[in-house]
Amino acid sequence: MSWMAWTLETAIFFGVIASILIFMTFLAIKYPETPRVGVLRIETTRGDRLFITLLGSAFINLAWLGLEAGPQHYALLVCLVYGAAVFRWV
Repeated sequence: MSWMAWTLETAIFFGVIASILIFMTFLAIKYPETPRVGVLRIETTRGDRLFITLLGSAFINLAWLGLEAGPQHYALLVCLVYGAAVFRWV
C-alpha cells in the first residue's frame, strides 16, 4: 500500500462509508420501501437521502475548513444534525 498515503483516519472514513452502504443494503432487503415526498417536493428513497446527506456533509466540512470555524470535530456534530434532518424531512 505504498502507492497511497493511507492513514488511520482515511481507513476509518472508508470503513464507515462501507459499513453504512452494507447497512443500507440490509435495510433495503429486510424492509422494502416506497419513495416518499418531503420538503424538497421530490420522491426520495433511503439511498437518495443518504446521498444527499453525504454530499451535504462534504460541503459542510469544506466550508468549516475554509471559514476556520473551529476544531473539525465540531463539524461532525453539525453533519450529524444535518443528516438527521435530511432523513426526517427530505
